[in-house]
Amino acid sequence: MNEEIKQRLQTKEIWQRGLFMLFFMFVYGFSNSLIIGVTFFQFVTLIVTGKTNEFLLGFSQSLSIYIHQIISFLTFNSEQCPFPFSTWPSGNDTAVIKDISKND
Repeated sequence: MNEEIKQRLQTKEIWQRGLFMLFFMFVYGFSNSLIIGVTFFQFVTLIVTGKTNEFLLGFSQSLSIYIHQIISFLTFNSEQCPFPFSTWPSGNDTAVIKDISKND
């Protein structure tokens, strides 16, 4: 049993994933702060203009998909590294949203 653990500890891929996970934990924290800012700004925009900012709707949709990708990677539900190691999700990319609803 100890030999198996030693071999796993010496595997480069495990340590590489650990570094990616640390990186994406920081990105996740920043992204959550950004979502809070967008939420506040949209609310103020709604009060001032009576409608939401269309550009921010698309951005917040793609940001929420991105956060989902990060969470999936961090929880080992996905092996694909999110942006910047893959493409930024499209705001109208409904494939990810359909995958979320299938898991419910």
